[in-house]
This record gives sequence, C-alpha cells and structure tokens, in this order.
Amino acid sequence: MIKYMSVENLRIKLDVALANQGELAILDVREAGQYAAGHLFFATHVPYSRLEFDIEAFVPRRITSIVVYDDADGVSEKAAAALQHTGYVDISILEGGAPSWAANGHTLYEGVNLPSKTFGELVEIELGTPRVSADQLVRMQKDGDNFIILDGRTPEEYGRFNIPGGISCPNAELPLRFDDLVPSSETTVVINCAGRTRSIIGAQTLINFGVSNKVVALENGTQGWSLADLELEYGANRIPSMNVAQKDCQVAQARAKNVAERYDVSLIDWETVAKWQIDETRTLFLMDLRSRDEYMRGHLPGSVHAPGGQLVQATDRWIGVRGARIVVYDDIGVQATCTAHWLKQMGWDVYVLSQETRTLVSKDVHGSKLNSEVPRIGAEHFLELVLNETAYILDLRSSKDFESEHIIGANWCVRPLLDQISIPSDREVVLVADDPVAVALVAGDLTHRSIEPVYVFDGGMVAWHEAGGDLVEGELNSSHPERIDFAAFTAERHSGNKSHMRQYLEWEINLVNQLDEQERGVFNVMKM
Repeated sequence: MIKYMSVENLRIKLDVALANQGELAILDVREAGQYAAGHLFFATHVPYSRLEFDIEAFVPRRITSIVVYDDADGVSEKAAAALQHTGYVDISILEGGAPSWAANGHTLYEGVNLPSKTFGELVEIELGTPRVSADQLVRMQKDGDNFIILDGRTPEEYGRFNIPGGISCPNAELPLRFDDLVPSSETTVVINCAGRTRSIIGAQTLINFGVSNKVVALENGTQGWSLADLELEYGANRIPSMNVAQKDCQVAQARAKNVAERYDVSLIDWETVAKWQIDETRTLFLMDLRSRDEYMRGHLPGSVHAPGGQLVQATDRWIGVRGARIVVYDDIGVQATCTAHWLKQMGWDVYVLSQETRTLVSKDVHGSKLNSEVPRIGAEHFLELVLNETAYILDLRSSKDFESEHIIGANWCVRPLLDQISIPSDREVVLVADDPVAVALVAGDLTHRSIEPVYVFDGGMVAWHEAGGDLVEGELNSSHPERIDFAAFTAERHSGNKSHMRQYLEWEINLVNQLDEQERGVFNVMKM
C-alpha cells in the first residue's frame, strides 16, 4: 500500500534510522539536474528514469521502509507504483516533495555525495588536518624539498589529469602501499584529489595510521592548482604494481590492528556474514574494496565492488538504506580497516571481515534484469520512415548529446517527461538511445499506454552517421526545454572555468555551516 508521509514524520523516522534502530531509504526520484540543484541531506539519488533497474542495488530488501520524493509534480506517484510493481511493500511519498521540505524550514542541499563531503570538512575542522597550498607546493619544489605527491583518487580519474609528478594511490590503499612508495621517514607526503574531500581524508588517514612522516593535504586539490594558474599533467600512468612486499604488508597490518583497537572497529567471521545475508530483519551491504581486476577474478558471493577509498568519498553511490549493516573486506585487511574506521565515524554500523579462507565466485549478478525485448529497426527501414514522415522519433540520449546533434524531427525525452508527449496514432515510434535501460523502461511505459509499434534504432547515432542521415544541432524541444538530466553543478567544475571551480570549492567549505542538529548529529569525528 502506498502512503503519504509528512515532513515531521519523516524527521522522526529518520532519527530512528540514524541511531541504527531501524531502517529507512529516502529516495530522490528526480533526474540528475534536479537532484544536484537541491535535495535532502540523507537522500539517495535513484532517478525514475532508471528506477526499476537500479533499486535492488540500493535497497536490497523488499520490506525496507522507503520514502520517495519529487518536485511535487507527480513523478513520486509513478515511482511508488513502479516500486510496488517491482515487489516493494512499504512505500511512502513525501507530502509536497522537495518544496515542502524547504517550506518547513529545512535545507535543500546543492551538489552530490553530501554526507561524505560534509564529513571531510568536519574532519579538517575537528582534527586540524595539515595542508599546503598550490603556491607553497611550488616553493617546496623550487627549494628542492624532499616530498612526494600521492593522488588519492581512482586510477581512472588520475589518468585524466593530475598534479605533475604525482603518483596514483587511492585513499584506502595509502596505508598499505605507504612504505613501498615513500622513500624515507624524512619525506613529506602530499595527498591530493580533484577538490577537497579525498585530499583531507587521505592525509588524515596516514596520520591516523601513525606514520612518522609529515603528511599534508593539498588545499583544494587539482582545482586549487589550476586556480593558481599552474598546469596540470594529462595521461600520466604512474600507477604502482598491485603486488605489495610481504614486509610492507606486515607493517601495514600492524598499523591497521592498532587503528582497529583505537577506533573500536569490529572484526567478524564469514559464518556471521552468511547468517546476516539471510537475515530478513536487517539489510546487509557486503563491499569488496579491492581493485576491479581483483574483484572480477573472484569475490565473495553477494558482494559489490567499491574501489579503495571511494566508499568513504561517495557512500551514497552504493548504500541506500540508513540503519543497514555494512561489511567491508579485502585480501589483507588494511583497506577494510581504513574504510571501516571512517564509516563508523560517519554514523554507519560497519564491520571488517576477518582474513580467513573463503570461497570466491567469479560471477555474481546484482540489480534487476531487463525483461523487455524491444524490436529493432535497421537504418534502411528507419530512413524510409523518416522520408515518409511516418516515424515519431524519441531521442533518449542525454540532453547534452541531443543539443550537440540529433536526427531532424527528433524529440528529446527522459522518462519522467514521457506523459507530456502526445504521439500521433498514425506514427511508428522509434527510440534513439545509447542506454538499454532507458530503452526498456520507456518502451514498457509506451506499451502500457497502448502505443505501438515501438522500435529501437539498431546502432543508434553511429549507424545514422554511417547511413548518411541528416543531422541538426539545436536546443531541446519547446514542450520540455529544461535539461533536468544535466547536473551543471558538478559537470562544469573541470571545464577550465575558474568561476565554476571557485563556486564548487566554496560550496564544499560551507557545507558544515548549513547542517541542522539532526544532520550534524550523525557524525562523530574521533580525536585520538
């Protein structure tokens, strides 16, 4: 049964979940642009355009209490019905959506990964994490100081751009690879990311693990470097080997054991995890923190890949249920302990899986299946329909791609806007897309409206190019001109526009000042 929930009751229910005394999933079902423009602090973004496909990863148990919200525009009702159809049984709609939350005096936050980024700022404030500016780092270089730069982002992010001379080492791997990468105890270690959070968390991680070196965060990361009119490096491949010497592992494990004791990180065995996996009263997220390659070669049944350091940086990308259990693991225990000691301070009920012999699987499917088989149409047939003006073209690609180029006569659309489109009964609907999820869900909605036939253009825009079809540039169609799928807030900070960089960094710094008592209360930064 679908219910409605007031803002006041949501606050009460959230209090229980934040105390790990119950479970709650708050789902923002709007599109990326709407979400980034302003959302609830503890909301997880699961847009209606992908809802049925993504929901199982974020909310694995069908009986979990779920609250969905929108812009008070009817999307929540559609989302709730879709969730109910998928098998979820405890669904509520936030009365009045996001506007009602704001009208009741609560903040709607810009940006993404709010709890994680706010936590990073709190760590710097509470622990006084040391830092250097870009200008100071340049002076250190000119003076011939003994230092090393370690980039705490993923290797993929590092490969796109980095601080010149920096070495890739994702945050959770820093304690593991420290003694291999850092030449001496006299070497100053500089940790950077693209902005602030992972620079702060990475530097404080090494400090918490008790290394003897001086460790500092690069203030504002690569964006601070660019704002100082300094050039970034592109396409670097200084990525350490996955192999770590036994002696370095032993040192790292000893430090991790000390951290686990100081921060009261609990160690559990596989038997306990197996029991939790079949526990119908509590949600479990089992997270593999190793590299993608290691995960694909073999992982624990039911586990999900969350590469080193990213679970702290963007917890809401993987975990959608407040009050759930989280179990983390790796092959050595260092990455897991590193991640767990941070997640605990972020208010999560988290455990580290012990280093015992385990049975691994190479395949483990997560997420809902796409059951819809949409008939395909080739370029020749599609061109014929276009020339005869008997095709109604729905372009389901991103609004950015649509504005760059699209087929003449095409209408841009994203699933929440589908009801606004009136399709003539004498037209054959052709979907142009690069995402099979969008195709399956939109085609299903059209079928539900008894609109047929519906085809998907086989090969998409690549095939259209090859067929020599006409293309145009232009804005979105007048019926829905808003780019609700585009999160300019996050996308434009790496565009080279310094104004966007400053805006983003100011946003990060000011997050803590916006917290109310409930939001602040979930965090417990521990001073040791």
